[in-house]
Amino acid sequence: MGAIALKSLTLGSAGLFALWALYVSLVEHPARLRTGVASGVAEFRESYRRAAPWQAGAAAISLVSGVIVSLLTSEWVWAVSGVTVGLAIPFTLLVILPTNRQLLRGAPSESEAATLLARWGHLHWVRSLLGLAALLLLCSRVRFV
Repeated sequence: MGAIALKSLTLGSAGLFALWALYVSLVEHPARLRTGVASGVAEFRESYRRAAPWQAGAAAISLVSGVIVSLLTSEWVWAVSGVTVGLAIPFTLLVILPTNRQLLRGAPSESEAATLLARWGHLHWVRSLLGLAALLLLCSRVRFV
C-alpha cells in the first residue's frame, strides 16, 4: 500500500473516530440521559455493545497507519495524529472501562446508575476531544490538491 493510500486511511479512520465520538458526546448520550435512568442504562448497554468494536477499530487503524505513514514519509504529523487517536484506547481501557463494567453488569441502584451515566458522559468527552484534535491536526496539514 502506498503512502497516499495510507494517508487516506489515516485521515479517514481518524475522521470516523472523531465524528462517531462527537456524535455520542453531543447527541446520543444527552438523549440517553433524558430518557430516564433505567432506560438510559438499557440504551447504554445496547449502544455500547454495537459501538465499541467500531470505535476501537477506527482508533487502532488510525494509530497504525499514521505511524507507518510517518516512517515512510518522515512527516511527523501523521504519527502525532495517529498516536493522539490511539490514546483513546488505553484511556478507555484504564479510565472508562471500570464505569462501563458497572453499567453493563447487574442492576445498579437508580442513584448509582445516574452517577455512573453522568461520569461516563464526562469521561467520553476526553475520547471526543482526542479524536477532534487528531482530525484537526491532519486537516491543517493535508493538501487536498
